[in-house]
Amino acid sequence: MNDSSWGAPPQAGQAGYWGPTERGPVPGAAPAGPAYDAPEAQQTRPMPIVPDGPAYGGDQDDDRGAARTGGPLFRDEDHGAFPGGDGSGFPSGDHGRFPDERYGGRSGSPSAQPHATPRHDSSYVPQNPEPMPDVQPQPAPAPAPQKKSAGRDLGAAIGVGVGLGVVIVASLFVVKAVFVGVVAVAVVVGLWELTSRLQERKQIKAPLVPLAVGGAAMVVAGYVRGAEGAWVAMALTALAVLVWRMTEPPEGYLKDVTAGVFAAFYVPFLATFVALMLTADDGPWRVLTFLLLTVVSDTGAYAVGWRFGTHKLAPRISPGKTREGLLGAVSFAMVAGALCLQFLIDDGTWWQGLLLGLAVAASATLGDLGESMIKRDLGIKDMGTLLPGHGGIMDRLDSLLPTAPVVWLLLVLFVGSG
Repeated sequence: MNDSSWGAPPQAGQAGYWGPTERGPVPGAAPAGPAYDAPEAQQTRPMPIVPDGPAYGGDQDDDRGAARTGGPLFRDEDHGAFPGGDGSGFPSGDHGRFPDERYGGRSGSPSAQPHATPRHDSSYVPQNPEPMPDVQPQPAPAPAPQKKSAGRDLGAAIGVGVGLGVVIVASLFVVKAVFVGVVAVAVVVGLWELTSRLQERKQIKAPLVPLAVGGAAMVVAGYVRGAEGAWVAMALTALAVLVWRMTEPPEGYLKDVTAGVFAAFYVPFLATFVALMLTADDGPWRVLTFLLLTVVSDTGAYAVGWRFGTHKLAPRISPGKTREGLLGAVSFAMVAGALCLQFLIDDGTWWQGLLLGLAVAASATLGDLGESMIKRDLGIKDMGTLLPGHGGIMDRLDSLLPTAPVVWLLLVLFVGSG
């Protein structure tokens, strides 16, 4: 159908004209539909026009044409199909009022506009909505408490510790020289771990060769020549470090030799006091007392701190250590010290053991914190991976090294050099 079939639009004032007048569009009027000639009107059924806007409820909404938009299109449609309390097509409480009135149109009566039907859109809300029942939110179940973890393979740590203890005790009471060799090997491995971490993390090249040779010689000299031999070996080792580093470019010389001298003092020189204890007549028992008190102190700190620790001891250095753990270390070490001095050391008394245990707990804790400070500066957790469950050799020597001179000195003061 082309445009000419629609015919010319009727003029304003003619009968049946529903279009705009000279005054403008009639408010509420339906859009104008096409005009049909009389013969065509008999043969052609008009097509209803459904506007996009709201329903029009003006005075012209009668039965005169196909422009009616309200009501059913076919005779067999049900006027009460829409939900309503009584089948009238209106929501409850809207009897006597057409939807046009609710949507801003004119009010009317059902008899005047029999075909008007309510419009349904998502914005309509009943006047008296039924209150929703209050639903109390269910609280989320509390998470199951997590067990504290030691952070290491405890089985491997115990196995390695027992193995090392067997080797140390066997060498200590069978042949003293073998035990001195064990100490020298531990010193060399510890120096290798320390210098390797310094080079990896800080690009500090402390000479390992003079340190290893001088460190082993230092332990042997302490056992053979006593304290004087240990001091001489220490001086020679420091000199060897200075000379060895001269074979390389001068860049970084100062920091390299400084780190080398520090390593020589920190590992082999402190370990030499173990050899000094061994020179006494009851040397093996003194060394065993030293080892037992240090291990018991560490064990007490771990056990009490793991179970009851809540107050941090030095959170910036070692976040895992607590004040309760320190009290556990002191208590365990003092009890062990009293027993060791009373039954293992000649001429020793229990009260001397209490003082010795207190000093060991303090020195072992400070030694552990000192190495933790070094590891924090290097940005590492362990010095090595040689001992499963423990880390490296230096991770086991951290509390032993500073405790050795303390035990040696107090035993000399309490019972003599032997």
